Amino acid sequence: METVVLTIHLILALLLIGVVLLQRSEGGGLGMGGGGSGAISARGTATAITKLTWVFAAAFIATSITLTVLAARKAATDSVVDSVTTGAPATDAAPAPSPLGSDLLPPAPADAPVTPPRADGTPPTAPATNP
Repeated sequence: METVVLTIHLILALLLIGVVLLQRSEGGGLGMGGGGSGAISARGTATAITKLTWVFAAAFIATSITLTVLAARKAATDSVVDSVTTGAPATDAAPAPSPLGSDLLPPAPADAPVTPPRADGTPPTAPATNP
């Protein structure tokens, strides 16, 4: 049902765009004169296109409201915030999340390597000890 209404909605949007573009310019917007020599310049045709624009606009609004109602019925009754705060407990397989900002701290000195790795890929040598 939702896909049918959405298809009709998209077709109405394209038709509405086309009908609006076919209308005669009434004002002198952007320096364009609305001369009487246009292909659609008769007064009867202008009123028919205006009425068609109103029909398409009303149908477009009706399909918009219908899509909103269908989406509201399909949505869950709980809020997204409720599902985040009362989500399922973590399982044993998933590690516990670290506190906020702890991943931004530098590593502790115990975690630091004794010798930095070499750029050529060979393993580092043990540092020389003084007797």
